[in-house]
Amino acid sequence: MKLAVGQMEPQITSVEENIARVKVLLEKAEENTVDVLVLPELCNSGYVFQSSDEANASAEEIPQGPMSSELLAWSKAGRMVVAGICERTDKGLYNSAGIFANGEHITTYRKIHLFLNEKSWFQSGNDEPPVVEFNGSKFGVMICFDWIFPEIARVLALKGAQAILHPANLVLPYCQDAMITRSIENHVFTATANRIGTEREVAFSGHSQITSPKGQRLASLNGEEIGITVYNIDLSMADDKMITNRNHLFDDRHPDLYSRIIQND
Repeated sequence: MKLAVGQMEPQITSVEENIARVKVLLEKAEENTVDVLVLPELCNSGYVFQSSDEANASAEEIPQGPMSSELLAWSKAGRMVVAGICERTDKGLYNSAGIFANGEHITTYRKIHLFLNEKSWFQSGNDEPPVVEFNGSKFGVMICFDWIFPEIARVLALKGAQAILHPANLVLPYCQDAMITRSIENHVFTATANRIGTEREVAFSGHSQITSPKGQRLASLNGEEIGITVYNIDLSMADDKMITNRNHLFDDRHPDLYSRIIQND
């Protein structure tokens, strides 16, 4: 299966321009016969809002909105795409990831862990991150700052995810290295699609990447590239949870001793 991450530079509040930039990545993915594509966080809207009005003006309903429509159309040819979308709902705005496959809206994940000023514009998601099936394989989805909470990746792995798809707008300098750890500790592939550029004095790091269950960087872009990188992965590698011939990643856990993790104090 060909898995790809797309890297771009969205423009704040420029919805039409952002759709045009996403379409360039969709075309590149089509040229490379990609099966599964991951695009950055908030790729329809940009990131550094200065007001609720800006965020609202850039938001769309999923799957009725213009970015969703482009992604639905692209996925009709037997493909799947996961993209970060500024989502408008009756309950407010969410920093969301729309998942589209085979011309259908599969589900929407709403980011649980909001970073910094995101808390001024977005509601926090209240649902467990999803695992979706596509062409016989299982994919988990999380968004950007979710990476720093290892519980999210572990929940996705326990739900059977073979790869974690990760739209992002990264500004902290160590996420890409941390995703190697997430791969190793869960024996899964990860695909982090990051953005580039500086937006209202906030710099984004690029370096989108795909990692293996053994912590290898299989494919990556640099901090300035616009485009996609593709890797033909064997997702069955993620089904092997043996660490040694006597240690199983999940069977050797002791959840009865981890109760402190779910306590609020």
